[in-house]
Amino acid sequence: MYYHQLMKRFGKVNIEISNICNLQCSFCPEVIRSPKLMDLDLFREVVRQVAPITEQVCFHLMGDPLVHPKLAEMITICEEFNAPIFFVTNGVLLKNKFAEKADLLLRSPFRQVNFSLHSFADNFGDKDPNEYLQRIFEYTELAFKHRPDLYLNYRLWNLQEVRGHSNANQKMLEKIESYFGVNISRDIDIRKQKSHRIKNKLYLHFDTEFTWPALHLPVLGTQGTCYGLSSHFGVLVDGTVVPCCLDKEAAIPLGKIQENSIAEILNLERSRNLIEGFKKNRLVEDLCQRCQYIERFQ
Repeated sequence: MYYHQLMKRFGKVNIEISNICNLQCSFCPEVIRSPKLMDLDLFREVVRQVAPITEQVCFHLMGDPLVHPKLAEMITICEEFNAPIFFVTNGVLLKNKFAEKADLLLRSPFRQVNFSLHSFADNFGDKDPNEYLQRIFEYTELAFKHRPDLYLNYRLWNLQEVRGHSNANQKMLEKIESYFGVNISRDIDIRKQKSHRIKNKLYLHFDTEFTWPALHLPVLGTQGTCYGLSSHFGVLVDGTVVPCCLDKEAAIPLGKIQENSIAEILNLERSRNLIEGFKKNRLVEDLCQRCQYIERFQ
């Protein structure tokens, strides 16, 4: 079993095993880069290098990891290098070959599985979410039975205000309440509490929508700080290292692991300048100056 490991430099490294998604959500901008799946050799090299320095690897940046046909092999590689997995999916593809996919997501490297429930209504409008949720509920029951140590998150990251009623999620919440026999308050204040325990290690997690940073957006400011390169960084599907999970188009390419090791890339001048800037409350990169998410750290 995989336990919390101390003395790791990073809490999480985002590995984009696929920039292809089966959905196109309004809150998630389209990927401009060419559609691509990470090959196993590159993935193995990424995991080999990051396993000693991170507490877990996140199968996400853009795209949905359930799209990748070699997902089982990637899980085995994480097992080999003792790299716990933090998994993010919309869960729609769970209905295809359910038993096979459910078995994959119950394997020992998984530390946490997150289902982005807010993606369903955004793509399918007023369609009844019952069938979609039922598969996720079935997987949840299997996790309760076979992986009681596994954390599960049902994400509803579509609130319009930090405090307000989650009316957009009414159908979802009613079905979750009915299935698990719980009452969920509709009066949410994410400044006080984002995560609400449902049962065992299953949680409902609320958050607001945000605008993804992009170089064409106006500058919001030149002062601020971020956890990029201190708590996490990302590796895109082509091996490009980026400082955070919101740099979806590699606006801040720090290097490629095919050319330099990750240790070398993290010590290059651009990386060091970025970290030093955050420490001094300065946003040295153009993308950071256009990032709305940074306001959450103020």
